[in-house]
Amino acid sequence: MIKTDILIIGAGPTGLFTVFEAGLLKLKCHLIDALAQAGGQCSEIYPKKPIYDIPGFPEILAGDLTKNLLEQSKQFEPGFTLGERAESIKKDKDGIFTVITNKGTKHQAPVVAIAGGLGSFEPRKPLLENINFFEDKGVEYMIKDPEIYRNKNVVIAGGGDSALDWSIFLANIDAKVTLVHRRNEFRGALDSVEKVRELKNNNKINILTPAEITKLNGKEKLESIIVTKNKIDTEIKVDHFIPLFGLSPKLGPIANWGLDIEKNAIKVDTFDYQTNIAGIFAIGDVNTYPGKLKLILCGFHEATLMCQSAYQIINPGKKNIFKYTTVSGIDGFDGTRKEAKKPVVQSINE
Repeated sequence: MIKTDILIIGAGPTGLFTVFEAGLLKLKCHLIDALAQAGGQCSEIYPKKPIYDIPGFPEILAGDLTKNLLEQSKQFEPGFTLGERAESIKKDKDGIFTVITNKGTKHQAPVVAIAGGLGSFEPRKPLLENINFFEDKGVEYMIKDPEIYRNKNVVIAGGGDSALDWSIFLANIDAKVTLVHRRNEFRGALDSVEKVRELKNNNKINILTPAEITKLNGKEKLESIIVTKNKIDTEIKVDHFIPLFGLSPKLGPIANWGLDIEKNAIKVDTFDYQTNIAGIFAIGDVNTYPGKLKLILCGFHEATLMCQSAYQIINPGKKNIFKYTTVSGIDGFDGTRKEAKKPVVQSINE
């Protein structure tokens, strides 16, 4: 059983900033995310996409924003349950919530903050007849441990940032990578495209375009794939097939938690972004209210106000005196800082 003050569902930018704001109030946080790494869409879908509306940054890459938020929050030692989806929730007579993931990991907290962006993400699967059979038998939609691909035959399908970035990364750890895309043009960042072309020229990556994977072969596990290019089928021996066609956002099991939902978003009170269930808050893109704007900046604002109400729930009757960090410092509000510790990561591959 993992116990904390605020249990955050979603480890995207809003969830990560919540850790910082809660830490200023001496509240501990633990985050649950279905993805294998923190950062949400910024890390998984468009790490090299520039963002222009973060205060103080005329331009910042989505992946760099995630890194900065992790660096900012790790001094408060958050815990992470990654690669698992929040499945069920119960509230006991003392007002404590128990949240269980799809893999059975149990969490308890008096406050739950849903910061799931547009919802939990499910991979967009290619329309291949027997792909479900080969899942976890050679077909993976997310890369959790890159080391398992070292010196293996890996086929990656896709033309976006994730496909390009992982092709580059795996090629650099000596995986034998074939990148398949149905078009000659890639949609990813220009520098990533150039790196992939350079790796191809150095015979470190095989690129097949325009082409598509049309069949998977194997008995107990994936053994080969059929690639169709110019109406010609070619069989390629493969240990792993990784289709990276993006993620489909869904509210998922949270939709069954008894929350007031409108058009796949959770309705909240703008006083503190609390839902219709006391102690459960919704912040960031997952919530809705009159005038709502789906901006990272707005999620930061909502997280800040939410933490103030969370403090009152966790410390009933205790008055919190608001102080500026420029005056009080970060740790203990005494102007001193301690060395940041690495965050505790729970069950990435369990």
